[in-house]
Amino acid sequence: MNLKKAKIIAVIGIFILCFIFHFVYEFIPCSLTAIFFPVNESIWEHQKLIFTSVVFYGIIDYIILNKFKIKYNNFLCSLFISSITIIPIFLLMYLPLFYSIGPKMIVNIGIMLIAIIISQVISFYVLQTKNCPKGNIISLILIIVSYIIFAYLTYYPIKTELFFDTEEEKYGINNYNI
Repeated sequence: MNLKKAKIIAVIGIFILCFIFHFVYEFIPCSLTAIFFPVNESIWEHQKLIFTSVVFYGIIDYIILNKFKIKYNNFLCSLFISSITIIPIFLLMYLPLFYSIGPKMIVNIGIMLIAIIISQVISFYVLQTKNCPKGNIISLILIIVSYIIFAYLTYYPIKTELFFDTEEEKYGINNYNI
């Protein structure tokens, strides 16, 4: 196996995790799951879903890369860059379609798959760049900071359309579940 095949497997793995992780908070509603998984159907909470799927798949990716002795550099840099860039990539494709045709599940899933593919292409190239150990440490810190931001905005969402759950007609977390 080589890095290219590992990234193809990553696309499939992340895509599957998105479906599984969509329902984690529903089945295990608590403060810990609220940090990592979507607590409602808002656009923002789905960005947390995609980010978490990429980050959590990173554990599997790390195991695969090492098990098959695939050469790579900057693992944490790659993980952070691919997990954070997937958000604007998804939003740039999703929002214009959402505002023109409304929410369509098959379109959303297609956009999610395209965003995952692009993020893993980015990951592929970052993994091939020269080693930068300080970048890996900074990336780990930024992943943690990202989750602090996600947690804060889950409990204290900005009152904009991006954070509004149209199904439940509310913002943020369902406080009665915690």
